[in-house]
Amino acid sequence: MDGGTMATKRRVLKVKPATAKALAPYGRVVGRGSGVKPADSGYYGGAVKLIKPAQFQSDNDTCLSVATIQPRPFELEHIERHYKHTQAFIPLGGKPFVAVFGAPTDGDEPDWDKLEAFRFDGKDGFCMNIGTWHEFPFALEPDTDVIVILRNETNRDLNAKDSGEAHGGDLSKLNIAKRTGAVFEIDIG
Repeated sequence: MDGGTMATKRRVLKVKPATAKALAPYGRVVGRGSGVKPADSGYYGGAVKLIKPAQFQSDNDTCLSVATIQPRPFELEHIERHYKHTQAFIPLGGKPFVAVFGAPTDGDEPDWDKLEAFRFDGKDGFCMNIGTWHEFPFALEPDTDVIVILRNETNRDLNAKDSGEAHGGDLSKLNIAKRTGAVFEIDIG
């Protein structure tokens, strides 16, 4: 673990299916699984239907990148949140992944007892509410490609590491073992 802190307790997060209802406290599902009814685009004789499942918010320069994720141990090292944008993870290629979320809080840390893990089937993505606590997705298969949409300020903030954590105008990234003395393990069942 970062920061040299020995974690002594183990806490297990059981993975749940990523449904629009289950994820509602954290943001919106992006894709057909959102439950939003498609509407005709008004062009192309009805061949193009649109859904608008989430409103992405960013008040500044925004980056769209593709992350190729490899399987890694199912233990949370960090948890982070953003103050100025609604970060999104959108899978390419249909490979499943697991993501961990916590509801936005007024304090400096999430409610550690209410973190939840969700399995995305690779068909739908997710756009988080501003302030939603999360860890970067965990791949279930090698070479899982995920589009990541976030503010460039966040990319700069991620480089401002201090004692295994990073902080800035749009980021609070916490070292979980340092903050809690615990290892949060994801049980993928």
